Amino acid sequence: MINARAETITQKPSFRSAYANRRCLILADGYYEWKKSTKGPSTPYRFTLKSHKPFAFAGLWESWRDPEGVLVKSCTIITCAANQMAAPIHDRMPVILPREKYWPWLEQKDKVELNSFLVSFPEELMVAFPVGRLVGNVQIDDPECILPVGV
Repeated sequence: MINARAETITQKPSFRSAYANRRCLILADGYYEWKKSTKGPSTPYRFTLKSHKPFAFAGLWESWRDPEGVLVKSCTIITCAANQMAAPIHDRMPVILPREKYWPWLEQKDKVELNSFLVSFPEELMVAFPVGRLVGNVQIDDPECILPVGV
């Protein structure tokens, strides 16, 4: 599973143990969401910090064995309700941790303290812009995927 919803993370058997014991930071410099349209195809948007600095999503990791006994290592990004800037594009967003919460997120904490980290990032520190549809093709790894279009 790519995403874990912050609101139900402690109730889901698939995430409960990892939330208590296997939290991680997933490094990024941006992420994409698609704005749905009633008049045509969805438009991809790229979200970054206004500072253009890299950041970290709150994540969980797991290791398990598939039916053939092969060890599989996986991770998931925790999502929360979108902030006011992101909400017109998508109703969810990844939990972006402020830099000062990186180490506390990784340390042993009770659920009440951990849950306090699972909030939307301040919209005044973010920017979003439309990008080309190339971003929708996982086989394309090109700088053009992060360039604004139509702005």
